[in-house]
Amino acid sequence: MAFETSINNGIAEMVFCKPPVNAFDSKEWAAIAAHINALGQDDSVHVIVIRADGKGFCAGVDIKELAADSTKIVAVNKGNYDTFEAIHRNPKPVIVALHGFVLGGGIGISGAADIIVASDCARFGVPEVDRGAMGGGAHLQRMFPVQKVRYMYFTGEFIDAQEAYRLGAVERVVPKDELRDVALSIAAKIAEKSSPMIQLAKEALTGIEDGDLEVKYRWEQGFTLQAYTEGDSQEARDAFVEKRDASFSE
Repeated sequence: MAFETSINNGIAEMVFCKPPVNAFDSKEWAAIAAHINALGQDDSVHVIVIRADGKGFCAGVDIKELAADSTKIVAVNKGNYDTFEAIHRNPKPVIVALHGFVLGGGIGISGAADIIVASDCARFGVPEVDRGAMGGGAHLQRMFPVQKVRYMYFTGEFIDAQEAYRLGAVERVVPKDELRDVALSIAAKIAEKSSPMIQLAKEALTGIEDGDLEVKYRWEQGFTLQAYTEGDSQEARDAFVEKRDASFSE
């Protein structure tokens, strides 16, 4: 199983546990989305915390699956879309606790969430262009300013937790060994409140956001599919799997 879940005192704690890097294939993304939706419909759950074991929070999609069969991009796209929507549109608040690398699908999860807590070792990146894909911009832009998003997207460079905090995306930056406790303490404050009132508050806040996140992401996914028709896209995936530099056409 790619994740484990426990529910205590109104807090659902979902933990990614697919070593070594929490990169999920199309079936696993579908399962994650379905489970988050189910938690949202569970009356015993007042707030959801998503965190991870391993080297980092989430490395996104399983590139090896796509390198072996590029047609899987349709199922992967759907799994990503459904997961991010399940978080963003979930009736319950979703807190993410991030450590290590936060890439690709990890960015989508973070950008869809209500509250972000990060360890001081967290690093955010969108290396999609270097992997022959698109995606992540809509959710990244929910976290960071437009020009910062474009810089990260075009260069593939990472930013650290302190920079993410400075830019307003992260609620707190804490030592890694305190990350879970801090996330759960925030969740406990929310869980103590009236769940119907919190659900109304989330629905209201989501409704007044500028633009429709899911529509924006669906627009991006069209370009992801187009990218996969380019020869450079397959070369980028092959180079990543084979651990070599890519050789692109002129």
